[in-house]
Amino acid sequence: METTAVTQKTRAELRAELKSGLPQFYGTENYYGHWLGLVYTDGVQYLAETAGAYWLIDAIASWQRELLCGKLAPEIKDGLKNYQFWTLKVNEATQSAELTCEYDTGVEVCKQKIPFTDFPLPEIKIWVEGGVILLPSEH
Repeated sequence: METTAVTQKTRAELRAELKSGLPQFYGTENYYGHWLGLVYTDGVQYLAETAGAYWLIDAIASWQRELLCGKLAPEIKDGLKNYQFWTLKVNEATQSAELTCEYDTGVEVCKQKIPFTDFPLPEIKIWVEGGVILLPSEH
């Protein structure tokens, strides 16, 4: 029981830190390389470091080959090279999540179920523009 209380407190503290820290990112000064060929911004680096969520960058990067070669949505593959809108929604009751990629408003391209996560926010939006993973505020 004690471990659960510590985990919940830590999660609440991380949530508060992220809610106060994430809004400070507008644009970026640095780009960080990902081994699958994408780069990501200061805001995404802060999110991954603070939340322990480098796995989220990996998950988004791992979908790129299928998205960009047109396996999933051949009619919009060229558009996906320019813009992708990713949302991670966490179900706190089950500690699971869904990661969804959309192209344009409401056009869902792919979805990945994440059976377990301790990600501290109930939802986060991340964009991919021309091979750069960024927070919407950094656009």
